[in-house]
Amino acid sequence: MLLTCSIFAVSINQSSNGMKSYNMKSFLLIVLLGISSISAAQNLLDLSGNWELAFDIADVPAMQGLAMSVALLGCLIGAMVAGMMADRYGRKPLLIISAFIFLSSAYATGAFSAFSWFLAARFLGGIGIGIASGLSPMYIAEVAPTSIRGKLVSLNQLTIVLGILGAQITNWLIAEPIPADFSPVDICASWNGQMGWRWMFWAAAFPAAIFLLLACFIPESPRWLAMKGKEEKAWNVLSKMGGDDYADQELRLVEETGSSKSEGGLRLLFSRPFRKVLVLGIIVAVFQQWCGTNVIFNYAQEIFQSAGYSLGDVLFNIVVTGVANVVFTFVAIYTVERLGRRALMLFGAGGLAGIYLILGTCYFFEVSGFFMVVLVVLAIACYAMSLGPITWVLLAEIFPNRVRAVAMATCTFALWVGSFTLTYTFPLLNNFLGSSGTFWIYAVICAVGYLFFFRALPETKGKSLEALEKDLIK
Repeated sequence: MLLTCSIFAVSINQSSNGMKSYNMKSFLLIVLLGISSISAAQNLLDLSGNWELAFDIADVPAMQGLAMSVALLGCLIGAMVAGMMADRYGRKPLLIISAFIFLSSAYATGAFSAFSWFLAARFLGGIGIGIASGLSPMYIAEVAPTSIRGKLVSLNQLTIVLGILGAQITNWLIAEPIPADFSPVDICASWNGQMGWRWMFWAAAFPAAIFLLLACFIPESPRWLAMKGKEEKAWNVLSKMGGDDYADQELRLVEETGSSKSEGGLRLLFSRPFRKVLVLGIIVAVFQQWCGTNVIFNYAQEIFQSAGYSLGDVLFNIVVTGVANVVFTFVAIYTVERLGRRALMLFGAGGLAGIYLILGTCYFFEVSGFFMVVLVVLAIACYAMSLGPITWVLLAEIFPNRVRAVAMATCTFALWVGSFTLTYTFPLLNNFLGSSGTFWIYAVICAVGYLFFFRALPETKGKSLEALEKDLIK
């Protein structure tokens, strides 16, 4: 986390060169908040260890699937309620609530010995993830200056990939070596089967506690304060961020759009002026999942085994894909303010369409070996520097202040639905069409996405949130 904060501090300083000196302490606090929230969420979603042996469901796939899907159900519910509650009570209280949910769920998931209560704890954690997943990037976008907004919101995806890596490393350190001749009964009776899996869930309590602590010190969103008629408090927050002139300029932009004089809601969001941008946001959110890259993470073992690799080689290849994911997310952070959002989204959709076309063809002709690994890593690299992080940047930018919370909640809900349908349908498609046919379908989806983005996606780089509202809401 400290390394990431150092990189962002240097990056922000470079972006602010020749401009106003923004409050570095406040932005580092936001960066740490993002890392802590998503790290906690990733640890809660991760199902590792020998928990299925402890609950005697190792041979019951339906129950194992329920343990994963119940958390996703919680995510959907959390995303649904986050928007209206954030508009009514503010962004900061909802972030604090989600942090408390993370902490409670992390402890409860590892503590319960009854499977029904274990599921309840997973469901609770999913609600927290649903709240934070949309609220964190939105909050950062509302607080961050225009010149570095893209970099700071891109942090959302970086924290996800670092959370994946952190969870894997933590679980590896917690687990004790298991002899090759151990039976499931022996494993269940060992430390791993009795306590190891519990500590893997309890480990999520540490980033959750940091999240809760930091959430108490962040300021409320100045744009939410202005929307509620609390201009003086909004000015104070903006002044601490960038000085008096910066605060005056930002508040003037908010007032020019009328965002400080009206409140939103689902009825306003679905009204004619906002309908076009809402459809754009939902398509961007769902496409991030339906582009197919996440199935490489969820089903990496099956994909590499289909390419002819043994289990030992598969585990190494999975590590390679994880490293590529982290490295190229940093590339996105470096390029988002230089190349722009539209260019990166077009690059991601077009690049994945080509890679999946080649990948499917290789599966069709039963190509195996190192070249298949290269194609998979290229797909992940393409996604990590484009569709993965830039989706969150766009969703946090394109909606007007008065409907941003409920719009982000709606799009986040759509994203989680897309994630569920992608994960659920991949094994069905893979079984019916084979790996070649499945990746050809993803290639077609990405090609259609490229055409849509080319025609309908605006560039948001270098524009204030209020200027974007004037351009997009007509």
